[in-house]
Amino acid sequence: MSDGLLTVMPGDGRARRPRMLSPLREHLRDTMWFAPTAGLVGALLLWWGAAELDTELVRLLQDEEEYDTLGDLNRLAEDVKVVISTIGSAMMTFIGVVFSISLVAVQMASGQFSPRVVRLYVRSRITKLTLTVFLATFLFSLMTLTSFESEQDPRLVSNVPLAEAVLAFLMVLLSLLLFIAYVNGTLRMMRVGFVIDRIARDSFRVAVRHPAEQEPDHGRLGPETARITHEGRAGVLRDVNIARAVRAARRQGVVLRLLPRIGDFVVPGMPLFAVHGGPPPGRHALRYTVHVGVERTFHQDLGFGLRQLSDIALRALSTSVNDPTTAVQALDRIVQFLASVAGHPLGALRHRDRRGDVRLVQPVPDWEDLVDLGLAEIRCCAADHPQVTRRMLAGLDDLLLLAPEARRAPLVRHRALLEQAVERLVPEPADRAFALLPDRQGIG
Repeated sequence: MSDGLLTVMPGDGRARRPRMLSPLREHLRDTMWFAPTAGLVGALLLWWGAAELDTELVRLLQDEEEYDTLGDLNRLAEDVKVVISTIGSAMMTFIGVVFSISLVAVQMASGQFSPRVVRLYVRSRITKLTLTVFLATFLFSLMTLTSFESEQDPRLVSNVPLAEAVLAFLMVLLSLLLFIAYVNGTLRMMRVGFVIDRIARDSFRVAVRHPAEQEPDHGRLGPETARITHEGRAGVLRDVNIARAVRAARRQGVVLRLLPRIGDFVVPGMPLFAVHGGPPPGRHALRYTVHVGVERTFHQDLGFGLRQLSDIALRALSTSVNDPTTAVQALDRIVQFLASVAGHPLGALRHRDRRGDVRLVQPVPDWEDLVDLGLAEIRCCAADHPQVTRRMLAGLDDLLLLAPEARRAPLVRHRALLEQAVERLVPEPADRAFALLPDRQGIG
C-alpha cells in the first residue's frame, strides 16, 4: 500500500506498521456486549451444524432400515432431554452468580483503589469469556430442547439430537472449568498488588510504541496554512486513527499536527489539527480519525498509567484509608515506569508514510510532565508518612543515576521539595533524619 505508515520502535530502530484496526480493537475491548453477542451467534451456528448432523444420521439409519438402533437412540434421547432441561435452568443460576461476583469486585475496587481501575474488570478476558460461554451454553441448551420430537416411531422420526446433547455436555464441562478460572481471576483482581501490576504492564505497552527519534522541529513542517476544528461531541480525546490521518495528509500533500494531547478534554469548536504546507484535507477524509469518549484509555495515552498509580497512592495516603504500604507499592511501579522512559525522546511523535515523509505530528507528555504526574501529588501527601518519604527518596536517587544529565532537574527539584516538607512538618530531629533516609522498601 503506497499510503502506508511506518513507526520506529525504540531499541532496535526497526519500523513496524501499526494495525489499521487497532483503535476499533481497543474500543471493542472496552465493551461488555461484543464478546457475549459473538458467543450467542456462534452458539446458534454450532446448534445448526449439530442439528444437521443429527438429521443426516437419522436419515442414514432409516435408509439402512436400522429401525431397532434408531428406536434405542430415540429412547436414549428421551432420557437425555431431562438433563438438557436441567442444564438450561442451571446456567441461568451460574450467570447470576457471575454478575453478582463481578459487581461486588467492581464496587470494592472502585472504593479501595480508584474509580479509574474499574476498566480493568471491564476489559478482563476471563470475565468476558466466562459470561460468553455461559450464555452460549444456555442458548445452545434451549435450542437443543426444540430439537426433541414427540414422535416415537423410528420410521417417522426426523431428528434425534444426540450430537447436540454431546456438545451441550461438553459446553457445561467447559463452563465449570471457566467458572473456577473466573473465581480465581476475580480474587486476584481484588488484590492491590495485582491491580498495580496490571496498570504498570499496560503502561509499558504504551511506552514501547514511542519511536526513539529526536523531537520534531515544527519550523521544518512548513508554514501553518489552516486549522481543523472539532465538530463532534464534547469528551476526552481517547485515540487517533494514525493510519487514516497519515493517509489523508499524504493524499493532500500536507502535514497534520494534532493540537490537543491524548487524554485532553475537547469541546466542539476547539482546534483539533493544524495543517502545514497546503490546503487542509476534506472533512470526509478525516472522518473517524479521532475518537472522543467519556474517559481516558491506555491505547495511546502515555500518562494514564501514572495517573492511575498516583490516584491509588493518594487514596492510600488519605486519612480515611491510611495505608502507606499500598502507596509504596504504587511508587515502586511509578519509579519503574519513569526509569523505562528516562532515556527515550518525549514531547512529540512523528508518524511517516512509506516514503519517509512526516505526515502526522502527535504531542505526548515530555519528561518533566511525566515526573510531575507521577510524583508531585504523592509528595505533597507523603511528609507525614516516613515509609513513603524513604521510598520516594530512594526512587529519586535511582532515577538520578539512570536519567541523562539534561533530565535530572525535575528529579532534583522534587527531592529538594520533599526534604523541605519533611523538615517543616516533622519537629523531632531524630524522626526527621529517619524519614529522610532512602529505603527502597520504605521501612524495610
